[in-house]
Amino acid sequence: MNLLTIVRESFRDVLTAIAPDASKVPDYLAMIKPTADAKNGDYQANFAMAMSKALGKKPPELAKEIIAKLPPSDLFETPDTAGPGFINIRLKSSALANYLQQIANSPTLGIEPVANPKTFVIDYSGPNVAKPLHVGHLRSTIIGESLCRLLRFLGHKVIGDNHLGDWGTQFGILLYGFKNHLDEAAFKADPVRELARLYVHIRKLSKTMNEDGEGDDSIAIACREETAKLHAGDPENRRLWERFMPYCLAEIDAIYKRLDIHFDTQHGESFYQPMLANVVDDMIKKGIAHESEGALVIPNPKGNVPRTKEEKDKEEPPALIRKRDGAFTYTTTDLATIQYRMKEYSPTVMLYVVDFRQEFHFRTLFAQAKRWGFANTEFHHLKFGSVLGKDGKPLRTRDGDVVELDVLLDDAVKMGAQKYETIRQERIDLGVKVPDLSQEQRQEIAEVVGIGAVKYADLCQNRESNYAFDYDKMLATDGNTSTYMQYAYVRCRGIFREGDFDSETLRTNAPSLLLDSPYERALALQLLRFEEALERAAEDYAPHWLTGYLWDLAKSYSGFFVNCPVLKAPTPELKNSRLLLCDLTARTIQQTLTLLGIRTVEMM
Repeated sequence: MNLLTIVRESFRDVLTAIAPDASKVPDYLAMIKPTADAKNGDYQANFAMAMSKALGKKPPELAKEIIAKLPPSDLFETPDTAGPGFINIRLKSSALANYLQQIANSPTLGIEPVANPKTFVIDYSGPNVAKPLHVGHLRSTIIGESLCRLLRFLGHKVIGDNHLGDWGTQFGILLYGFKNHLDEAAFKADPVRELARLYVHIRKLSKTMNEDGEGDDSIAIACREETAKLHAGDPENRRLWERFMPYCLAEIDAIYKRLDIHFDTQHGESFYQPMLANVVDDMIKKGIAHESEGALVIPNPKGNVPRTKEEKDKEEPPALIRKRDGAFTYTTTDLATIQYRMKEYSPTVMLYVVDFRQEFHFRTLFAQAKRWGFANTEFHHLKFGSVLGKDGKPLRTRDGDVVELDVLLDDAVKMGAQKYETIRQERIDLGVKVPDLSQEQRQEIAEVVGIGAVKYADLCQNRESNYAFDYDKMLATDGNTSTYMQYAYVRCRGIFREGDFDSETLRTNAPSLLLDSPYERALALQLLRFEEALERAAEDYAPHWLTGYLWDLAKSYSGFFVNCPVLKAPTPELKNSRLLLCDLTARTIQQTLTLLGIRTVEMM
């Protein structure tokens, strides 16, 4: 149930009749937005100012004329005007109460599937499996997972695809290291750790090797030669590659399980390798790719005609799909991946959750895919910023190495445990009754709180922004943090335990809601804005709209909790009404956190 949509539709007929240009009515309706200050009502419109000049009227007069033409509404009071022509809209408390009562027993909190569902393929995480997951994989993994959950919840078909790097130079590094620097005892004891050590060791031995394995010293060249032998079908390298893969995959799967990440499909670059020659042949056959100095390229369609920078930024860039030595490129592999996904899933939209440094690659890839025949498919690169340390530089260990993800999560869980024990003791010292939990229950809370804190701190940022990684801020019990949201959920559920009430019975026989207090009304309004937040997050592919919504909901609940006694409400009717508000709040918090990939616990 989207209140904003209902309010906007209430104005459609009047604006269509009065607007100087009927085609602009959707734009005018979009000018109805939630107010920044509740003193101005619940929603506010400024379209009178946009329309006034063309109609030759003053904005305040036009605003009053529009209000006068509105039919009586069961949803909102008669709007009023303010300032230079704003229209302020205040919803009726009775309407809010009726809507909440209707969704009380809805398993989806009143969210209906979208009218026109799409099929999405979401490409996220995509690590090079030859090395452990590190902090650089965090954002793609949890943003992509959240978008999968969100779009699926709204009724779309979603295929989450992990495009694994299992065929590139990183395996050449492992092959060279295994053959020349292996500690056999260490490999026998812990294959994953030894392979990780080899990878780091060989990178450090090379004086010129970059993150992509490129370099011109003897070790970098030797690693690339091992990669070339693997790609050419060398039996020994193929045998070692097949030996490495189970250990590499087991390592990353353990992290995914801990992060509660679930893919619908996982294919490595090796899976697409047999398809690459056909991609190139088809490009040649269709006249898209041409030979140039021994390589095969897709040229810029504009050639060498002089262009402005703005024109260059908008046009289709050229691409290299086969090198002079016959090796294929990342672009070739990604084109084969697109072709495979189109054949298997027929998606209407493909989303790539990859960091901002790959922006040009994806602009190139999407241009070539459309030229190749996929012009009707939407392609979006959902770029994101970097995870920084407190010093504003990329997050690294004291030794300058990239922080491994399992170490980061271990530290978060340890700090989550410390935070829990500190708060628990403080509450005991204040005489507050706290649940007596087993060590296993406390460890579960630490895991949920610690990992939830890491995820939420990332997802509450604008996706394209960098952010500083700070455990203390992440685990704070006030402010817009996962810990605060989880505690708000527990506080809601605790009321039912303390009063020995059954929430299922309450939902099935939903009581009438009484919203006489401004705190009750504010909470009811915020609960009904859930769908607005969902649609905004889906429209922008930006989970931070969900965390922003949660923060507003938690603040509304806090005001309600302090000012509106539930178990000690003066009448049974008011107690049941407030219990239902608590139940809806708990379910909405839990559902939103679930969409963010964050778990809750029943007691803290």
